[in-house]
Amino acid sequence: MSAVLDAAWLRAHPLPVHPEGTDKNARGRVLLVGGSLTVPGGLVLTAEAAFRAGAGKVQIAVPEPLAVPTGMAMPESGVFALPVSDEGEIAGPGGLIDRMDGCDCLVIGPAMASNEAAAGLLAAILPAVEGLVILDAAAICGAGGLHDAVAGLPGGAILTPHVGEMAQLTGLEADDIENRREEVAADYARRLNAVLLIKGSTTVIASPDGEAVIYGGGGIGLATGGSGDVLTGIIAGLCARGLPAWEATCWGVWLHGEAGRRLTERMGLMGFLARELPAEIPALMRGI
Repeated sequence: MSAVLDAAWLRAHPLPVHPEGTDKNARGRVLLVGGSLTVPGGLVLTAEAAFRAGAGKVQIAVPEPLAVPTGMAMPESGVFALPVSDEGEIAGPGGLIDRMDGCDCLVIGPAMASNEAAAGLLAAILPAVEGLVILDAAAICGAGGLHDAVAGLPGGAILTPHVGEMAQLTGLEADDIENRREEVAADYARRLNAVLLIKGSTTVIASPDGEAVIYGGGGIGLATGGSGDVLTGIIAGLCARGLPAWEATCWGVWLHGEAGRRLTERMGLMGFLARELPAEIPALMRGI
């Protein structure tokens, strides 16, 4: 039986407390890898969300034509360029592996438009990963043939699929997943040795050791482009601050959903933008 993700659960699993004098390095470093010429601004959403969740440093690795525009849009971040294919996707790891050293949380996949490009990138870099990895969007689909590599990651993994991405990861039919969300989430969290959530109007979160929670808030306004990029950034920021993967994922889902609820109360059921979600995060963290 899954627990309910609510204020009582969050109080029982508090956020890290950073004393006065803590510097940005102690608040952790997130490395974001993704983007494409089809979705050129998606990683900016993820980066802002990671900062709003408290990360001290955020670095962004994007296809070369996006590096300078991304740096201008997100001046708080360090940005570096990766090789780009004719299709506008990341064409290989470039110098990425050298830059992963010292990273507290590595995020792969937001704003990539090609599952094939994501699969190639994962095959190249997963063997070199030592810390925690978050797989999102195209990287989840691209990991369909890399289950053993994901399960063997020494620092563990977090996966953030919706039902369609979960179908591509597992080979199961989407309707089957929808009808057995808690069972499927628990099964693949165990198989992949990862914290795994299945997004939806009710989000299910499962850990590899059998814990499970459900969250039913947020509202239909969160079903908008870029919303998932923000969720991934929140989770990454919390992980960088030192929150374990399980707690960070649960907190991230709650913060994302409650940000949507607050915007709904002020603006209406639909029509707010994903870029408006991150600014709600600091006050929500203070309120628990």
